[in-house]
Amino acid sequence: MSLDTHVPRQRRALKTLVLLWLAWAMILYSYQAAVLARYQVQRPDYALGWTPSMTGDQRFADRPYLTDPFMNAQVSWDSEFYLSIALHGYDDPQVRSVMPTADSGLDRPLALNYAFFPVYPHLIRVVAQPLRILGLSDIATATLAGVLISLLGTLAGMIALYDWVQFTAGPDAGLRASFYLLIFPTGFFLAQVYTEGVFIGLAFGGLALLQRKHWLAAGGLTSLATLTRAVGVMLVIPLAWDWIQSRRQSSGRSEPIWSGLAVLAPVVTHLIWRFSPWGAAFQHVQTQFFTCQLLSLQRAATAWGQALVSLWGNRPETAVYYAIEFTAIGLALVSCGLTLRRYPGISLFGFAVLLTSLTCGVAWSLARYVLTIPSVFIVLSAWGQHWLFDRAWSLISILFLGLLAALFTFDLWAG
Repeated sequence: MSLDTHVPRQRRALKTLVLLWLAWAMILYSYQAAVLARYQVQRPDYALGWTPSMTGDQRFADRPYLTDPFMNAQVSWDSEFYLSIALHGYDDPQVRSVMPTADSGLDRPLALNYAFFPVYPHLIRVVAQPLRILGLSDIATATLAGVLISLLGTLAGMIALYDWVQFTAGPDAGLRASFYLLIFPTGFFLAQVYTEGVFIGLAFGGLALLQRKHWLAAGGLTSLATLTRAVGVMLVIPLAWDWIQSRRQSSGRSEPIWSGLAVLAPVVTHLIWRFSPWGAAFQHVQTQFFTCQLLSLQRAATAWGQALVSLWGNRPETAVYYAIEFTAIGLALVSCGLTLRRYPGISLFGFAVLLTSLTCGVAWSLARYVLTIPSVFIVLSAWGQHWLFDRAWSLISILFLGLLAALFTFDLWAG
């Protein structure tokens, strides 16, 4: 393809992606507003054993950051912690806390904020500053900033995913992959005050730069992704894989040795954070309150075993929830397996995300975590070449997207 035809095609693709992103955001927010106006829900939510205590009429008694009416449909669950950190830092007295154990080496209560990484809430703090001119309340201003960051991160992730897929499978495949990302059943999280949008922007952006051998830029973006979500450190896998393969193919002549330091940036960033006071507090809060610990195999086996049994239990809401979870897990595993030969680094990253999430000792939110696995959208894009699969998958995915987005809108458990 000549440069004369390549550049206009890329511009048309970018225009298409931006228009698709705008339409998706407008439709999603309109849908959430319509849900609030039209639906009435019965509380509490019995999807999981612990959800009734968090979804009743008094659910906001100790969660003040979820009560502001401005864009309230876009905040729920973990949103309170991101808003709290953005407005008042990690040691916010308005947020629930846990007491340190005797062997923790900590001498003060720790706010639950410490279970969350710093990049997203600090971006909210920065973006909120110029938005104060609008005269909104502090919480409303931070909410608007969080939504804008999530949306822009999602757009960046879409463009990066398109660029990555079209590089190997063509522009139509790239557009399908980006579309399937938006309509994935948990894709609505990309437009809420949650980290999914900014994470895929950083992670997928780093992978797109990696494909073009921009090692330093890729290392920088993936380092930021590492400080956005815990699984970001796993991005070292595709970075290191591609760097090693590049040096092998060129007998070590094409890439300077210092570029290898760039691909290790996620690990270095993680280690610096892990052995900082924030990292120690993170580990403590995760294990004490969220009961999550890496490679907790026995607890994970028990939790997921109970989840499997619940598919045939007497609570249909639990059965539906875990049917979605197990379907997402199965799709991710199959996708990583199918892409392993052609895209080994990306596939191994996906397997690592699944292993980390499945073995942390709790059995929920995997359908949301699957959003960060590129192999899923590569495989869906390939299958979507057939018109019947494209229509059928789009229909079922959008229907479940609507279901989960409605649950989130009403502060019920959506993952």
